[in-house]
Amino acid sequence: MNEININRIIEMAWEDRTTFDAIKKQFGLSESEVIKIMRNNLKKSSFRLWRKRVSGRKTKHLKILENEGIKTLRFKCSRQKNISNNKIT
Repeated sequence: MNEININRIIEMAWEDRTTFDAIKKQFGLSESEVIKIMRNNLKKSSFRLWRKRVSGRKTKHLKILENEGIKTLRFKCSRQKNISNNKIT
């Protein structure tokens, strides 16, 4: 995986409204693989802060969102449409 993709995965993982399912659809990575990338590429304190933020966060998990009536994989980042090679836009 190249540095550009790793940086994009990290950016998407930090976004509160981008689900792990959206990351999986675009990059083919499971939640545990995203966590591993975050652990290997962030400072220890930044990783802990991120894990605390996303643990149990319903907006990061599509199944929980579907239970609330939201059924689409959407990115909330305003820049997402402009990123080349985006498979979901």
